[in-house]
Amino acid sequence: MTVPDELDRRLREAAAEAGLVDVAYDVAETPIGPLLLARTEAGLCRVHFGEDEEALDGLARAFGTRVLRAPRRLDEARRQLEGYFTGARRDFELELDLRVTPFHRAVLAELVRVPYGSTTTYAALAARVGRPAASRAVGRAMHTNPIAIVLPCHRVLGASGSLTGYAGGLDVKRRLLELEGALGQLEL
Repeated sequence: MTVPDELDRRLREAAAEAGLVDVAYDVAETPIGPLLLARTEAGLCRVHFGEDEEALDGLARAFGTRVLRAPRRLDEARRQLEGYFTGARRDFELELDLRVTPFHRAVLAELVRVPYGSTTTYAALAARVGRPAASRAVGRAMHTNPIAIVLPCHRVLGASGSLTGYAGGLDVKRRLLELEGALGQLEL
């Protein structure tokens, strides 16, 4: 016997409203493909490229085992991302639940200061956090950025100004930079 969709939806919403969920998630369809969005009571905790079991397992390990698809809990994040993709939004105003090391937090704090339509380098971010020799560590922090797009690691380039690795793939990085009008800054 299967649970009818409407009953399933109501049960999920009731569990979320009763505080029985550690992490609420949903998948948003975007111009760059599906994004898994997740939030805790404290705020948005993940924007991940695609939906896969590994990502859901990671949410359970990091935030608690009660991970439930609860689309309504992600309405504001979805709305702001839609605004970004249509060009109507340049900055995000979302509460975030970041569980990262102090160094990673400092790097992300500098990252959000990189304006829409601009780029920076790993070395420049390292210098801005007071660790000029730590550009590789900054690269690792960007690689493990838990909240892609909202924390705009796509704006970080290699030392020569070239596109470098990106969790969503270089094509997605290029498309995000095109959307922001930042491609003119790249050495391709």
